[in-house]
Amino acid sequence: MRTIRIGNCSGFYGDRFSAMSEMIEGGPLDYLTGDYLAELTMLILGRDRQKDPSLGYAKTFLRQLGGCLTLARRRGVRIVTNAGGLNPAGLAEAVRSLAREQGVDVAVAHVQGDDLIGEAGAHGWAGALTANAYLGAFGIAEALRAGADIVVTGRVTDAALTLGPAVAEFGWERTDFDRLAAGVVAGHVLECGTQATGGNFSGFAGVDTTRPLGFPLAELSADGTAVITKHPGTGGAVTVDTVTAQLVYEVAGPHYANPDVTACLDSVELEQAGPDRVRITSVRGVAPPPTTKVALNSAGGWRNSVEFVLTGLDIEEKERWVREQMTSALSARPPAEVVWDLARTDHADPASEAAASAVLRCHVKDTDPAVVGRAFSSAAVELALASYPGFHVTAPPGAGAPFGIYRAAYLPQDQVPHVVVRPDGTTVGIGPPPVTADTPTTTPTTAARHSRTTEVNVPLGRLVFARSGDKGGTANVGVWIPADHPRRADAYAWLSAWLTPAEVARLLPEAAGLGVEVFALPNLAAVNIVIDGLLGDGVASSTRFDPQAKAVGEWLRARVVNLPKELLP
Repeated sequence: MRTIRIGNCSGFYGDRFSAMSEMIEGGPLDYLTGDYLAELTMLILGRDRQKDPSLGYAKTFLRQLGGCLTLARRRGVRIVTNAGGLNPAGLAEAVRSLAREQGVDVAVAHVQGDDLIGEAGAHGWAGALTANAYLGAFGIAEALRAGADIVVTGRVTDAALTLGPAVAEFGWERTDFDRLAAGVVAGHVLECGTQATGGNFSGFAGVDTTRPLGFPLAELSADGTAVITKHPGTGGAVTVDTVTAQLVYEVAGPHYANPDVTACLDSVELEQAGPDRVRITSVRGVAPPPTTKVALNSAGGWRNSVEFVLTGLDIEEKERWVREQMTSALSARPPAEVVWDLARTDHADPASEAAASAVLRCHVKDTDPAVVGRAFSSAAVELALASYPGFHVTAPPGAGAPFGIYRAAYLPQDQVPHVVVRPDGTTVGIGPPPVTADTPTTTPTTAARHSRTTEVNVPLGRLVFARSGDKGGTANVGVWIPADHPRRADAYAWLSAWLTPAEVARLLPEAAGLGVEVFALPNLAAVNIVIDGLLGDGVASSTRFDPQAKAVGEWLRARVVNLPKELLP
């Protein structure tokens, strides 16, 4: 059966610069993908475009390509990237200019239509700085079939970067839902780079960390079977658990909706097929939803913050005094939002000053930059000799900085243009999916508690791994039983019955009062937790210590709980 090798060299705007050359030089590839976009990235690119309309794309990609273009063409590696951001046409032309400078013959196509900022008013999105619909993979496939060596897109789904080449190579049709879902699952594993090879992985103790982690690649076959692996000689590991970690990352429930297909994650089966090789099979898909998500970023105002260091005894009294002083100093024109956060990092009988100290953070927001700028900074600095003993701050507050607000909207897929500009300059429109259906409803887990006898008080992480992240203002936490657990089925039965929404709210007090749902993924021995509103208006606006919820899973693993003794590995 025909198989293609698709690699990844970027999981975000700012990922390892050398990854593109490492992937092209490290072993055979048919395609190389690069994911540069995230909700926050679109806001950054939107500000770039405000300053210079010719920008709006991920400039890093162009610099990486400058050192790799000749080799990529020599080795026949075709490149697919969403680095076009808000200006895919501009990046495509920049790639052509680079190729001319280097004397390399390269065919470049781009995909556009996702940028709906010109229609923001008509859709009721007044004030939006960026408005981008998530496009699917069939535009990428059309560009490749038209002979493109490099395909540049704007805001497509992350998984579309992998699914597009598969559609082009294997001729998958719009209603081949199982195969399309398999491509989405493979793409979801690859999209975040080294998160599939040991990065951000709870079980990192079993990973080769003596060398830089290798970026992942998928050996994807025409029937949808995929093997996740990495180039030989690179660091990290590819195991059932590293792949599971990425599969449960930022997916909400078991039905993972994309513009081309809804992948049923509860159908996925994983198998260790050799060292650093994990086979993915049995993926099922159903018709995609009739609407597609539109990511909206708008200016939220201005923000600033200061960190007061409180050292030694009487931490609560020191906190009370400085809060009263700051409140009084800002009373003439209080900021619209003031958030205080005390991190008790101090220890009893401390052997170092750092161990004696807690950190009190004050965050302020307002539509007036002066209120959170000089007025706020002066109020904090002027307390230096007139407040609690040992007063100091981690850094003097400066001028206020702008922040953005993220929200999602939805449009019928037939209202979103999807246009391919082929290498010869001709254009073709990609129609909406011919068959759609509402995403299947999933009932969150509500199982009764598992009966048990002897219990021990230990951190939950002694039994489970976890991976967490953000989707707008929502936090997603995947929790699963490691693949090598000797009683994995029994341990999962206990976990899925015990980890209810109420238990999540008890273990993570920040989630109390928010919408919490827990979904079961039995084939992965996993549950997925969705905490709506934990991140407020999204990462660019959040005042949380961990604004992208990257460490919520590790916080959960650190909580001490009553575990059945017989289930501890």
